[in-house]
Amino acid sequence: MEITQQCVVALTWTLKDTLGEELDVLDDPVEFLIGGHDLLPVIEEALLGRDVGASLNLQIEPEQAFGDFNDQLLFLEPRDLFPPELEAGLTMEGSALPAGCNPNAPRDALYTVTDIYPEHVVLDGNHPLAGIAIRISLRVEDVREATEEEIGRGSTGTGFFRIQPLHEEGPGTESLH
Repeated sequence: MEITQQCVVALTWTLKDTLGEELDVLDDPVEFLIGGHDLLPVIEEALLGRDVGASLNLQIEPEQAFGDFNDQLLFLEPRDLFPPELEAGLTMEGSALPAGCNPNAPRDALYTVTDIYPEHVVLDGNHPLAGIAIRISLRVEDVREATEEEIGRGSTGTGFFRIQPLHEEGPGTESLH
């Protein structure tokens, strides 16, 4: 079956930065809806018309992926506003920031705790891959028709490089996919 709008593709991939450092490997196929919001548009465009077994190597610039790094999305917040068990690498929704945090911090952003110091915590509202050109080698493992439910949701339930907030998945599940 040829990849078209509103079909589901099962992909495996290796993701690297432009220096060749491995950022993510997906060995087991994961399904994504073409024509929804699961994949970056540049990846969807490259997949259209392909079939099972197709392999692609793409270089994706920041403006085609997660945008440029925005230093206006970095916030230093008082350490005592956060629970003692807070760990670097955890994510939280802006709407869940403790009272007393910077009122200019967008509440619709997802923040990663990047550093913890005795007096403050560094929150970063950028996507972890913002400002990074990425190279992705992917392989189409399967193609099938999308269900009505998947089309209605605009997703198979797996977003490309979606970072899960801590309260949804629990500690230790921060993932690029």
